[in-house]
Amino acid sequence: MDTHGEKTGIFAKKGLWIGIGVGVFIVVAFLLPTPQSLIEVLEEYGYVEKMIDWEIAGNIEEASQKTMIVLGIVPMAVIFFAVEALPIGATGILMPVLAYFFGLLPFNMIGKTFAGDAPLFMLGVFALGGTVVEVGFHKRLAVWLLGWTKGFWVPMIVLCFSMSIVGSFMSAPAMCSFMVPVMMAVYYGSVKANSPEEKVIHDPALAKYLLFSLCFALNMGGPGTPSAGGRNVIMMGFFTDYGIPITYSGWMKYGWGLVPIGSAMLLLYMATFFSKKIKTRDLTPGLQYIKDETRKMGKMSYAEYVTAITLFIIVGLWIFGGEATGLGGPALLALVVPVLFKSVKFENILERISFNAWFMYCGALTLGALLKESGGALWLAKTFLHGLSQVGMDKGYGLWVGMSGFSGLVTNFMSDAATVALIGPIVVPMGIMTQVAGEPWAIG
Repeated sequence: MDTHGEKTGIFAKKGLWIGIGVGVFIVVAFLLPTPQSLIEVLEEYGYVEKMIDWEIAGNIEEASQKTMIVLGIVPMAVIFFAVEALPIGATGILMPVLAYFFGLLPFNMIGKTFAGDAPLFMLGVFALGGTVVEVGFHKRLAVWLLGWTKGFWVPMIVLCFSMSIVGSFMSAPAMCSFMVPVMMAVYYGSVKANSPEEKVIHDPALAKYLLFSLCFALNMGGPGTPSAGGRNVIMMGFFTDYGIPITYSGWMKYGWGLVPIGSAMLLLYMATFFSKKIKTRDLTPGLQYIKDETRKMGKMSYAEYVTAITLFIIVGLWIFGGEATGLGGPALLALVVPVLFKSVKFENILERISFNAWFMYCGALTLGALLKESGGALWLAKTFLHGLSQVGMDKGYGLWVGMSGFSGLVTNFMSDAATVALIGPIVVPMGIMTQVAGEPWAIG
């Protein structure tokens, strides 16, 4: 049986991990005593009064109990996300379910946290990527980017830089899904041209080099813009919740400079450590193959023109629209325009949207709102900041290094979006409490 992509061993025991997660939740939420420092934070910063006004708590004891329930949800969510005890989408839906049944927020607020501007933005990004693949526009895009190159190093340089740039505007999983077949076509055409007529002699080192370069280049584009991935959208939502909103172009000022720097570092890294074993040193035949395949498609179709124009309009509105248009509004054009202009059927767009991932993003934002509104995030932030102050890492460069290292470590065990969802509501107030201008954005 093919178990590729499935967890094995103890991590495959879903029931065990569900039991552990629920057990940890019960212990933290209902059995552990409420820390005195948490009660002080709830009183000092007005969380008790706010919960009483919302009629979800009647006194400080009930308010602190609500916060302990939220703090109990966090480790349970970590376990569920890390080992996928439940599908990530189901874990996402679990967040508002718990909020409803335990009365952690007013009912009308729970819905807003689950389907606000950021989730609608991510839904549109998924739809945009699906539409590009549906009409075949990705093949032309690949030819425009790589078709003019020859040899080995020029195509690799263009691949690393172009994919990181494109990957900064579109979801990396979506880009990867329609660029992998293109890379495999380049690979097959190249090794076939260098093989005897009777059989094809494969070059595994070249295949790995092409695919890893593609994957890593798309990751290098991740910090560039909010539309590069769900983690960015989730963090933007947290910025807004804490009263320090950032625009699409504002994000680019911080992140886009990393894209070419990361691309150059990636190219040097791959060339230094993984290029020596490659036998096929000419990708020209493979590039010619994808050009021939694209030529067979003929001129750009009506559907491709509609998709291309929609793509440019949406990205333009993201960059220049600012707060006037938001992010979700332009993104949702990806669901509406193809249907209005009859370029893609609505059902086909829906089939290409990863609702499993989308529900995870929505739930992550709900969890972040629970941490913020309950006072749990502020208490955790003050606790962590106090600990970091003991080693002189409570602000500036030290704080950035500490948070970068911690988040990088956690991301090895769970998805980056889930990581941001869990630690984002904590690190943003840490940046605010340093009282250094720009620190919240920098640490976020």
